[in-house]
Order: sequence, then C-alpha cells, then structure tokens
Amino acid sequence: MPRFVILEHDHPFLHWDFMLEAGDVLRTWRLAHVPEYDKASAATYLHEHRRLYLDYEGPLSGNRGSVRRWDTGVFHWLADEPDCARLELAGDKVHGMAVLKRESADAWTFVLTSTARAVR
Repeated sequence: MPRFVILEHDHPFLHWDFMLEAGDVLRTWRLAHVPEYDKASAATYLHEHRRLYLDYEGPLSGNRGSVRRWDTGVFHWLADEPDCARLELAGDKVHGMAVLKRESADAWTFVLTSTARAVR
C-alpha cells in the first residue's frame, strides 16, 4: 500500500505538508490548517518531493525551517483526476476519506471525513 505523511512545517509560516507516495515521488499539498474532520482547509499544490520525507523529521536545507511528523500511514486511491483526488487514509491520527478539489489554477480545498470503511 502507498504511504502518506503529514508534516508540520514552520517556514515561511506554520502549515502542514500533506504528502502522498506516487511511485518514486511524493505528490505534495500545503495545507493552511491542521487536518480536522469535516472542516475544509485551503490547500496549495507544491512540486513533487523526494520519498525520503516519508520518514524525515528535522531541519531543512537552505534556511527553510524544520518539519515534524504530525501523522503517517497508508492510503488507497478512490479517484485520481486532474481536478479532484479522493482517498481513504489509515493513519495514526486520521482515519477516513480525504478529498482534494481544485478550485482554481493554484487553489485547492482539502476536506477530511471520518468513515467506517477500512483502507484496503
């Protein structure tokens, strides 16, 4: 099963990096708020990151602050379209369905919903 990680990142302002394993890279969105069930959060798609961030905590090079693992687990794709991704997450803190929906060129919305369905 592919893995995900949510990193608390303190630079250039406090935000959370939501990273999804996709082959040799991590598809990454910056979340404006810590994930909460049934609360939408503004999200921004970032460039792909290296897989090493699945297990990394600590300072980042280039004066880019530091990251701390907020949650980690596995996920299952339910839909992966250019403007919408739906997944089932099974993490240490979050269990449920996450939806990432593109609102405009750079703006996305992230919503986490609890669910009784188990991740396959």
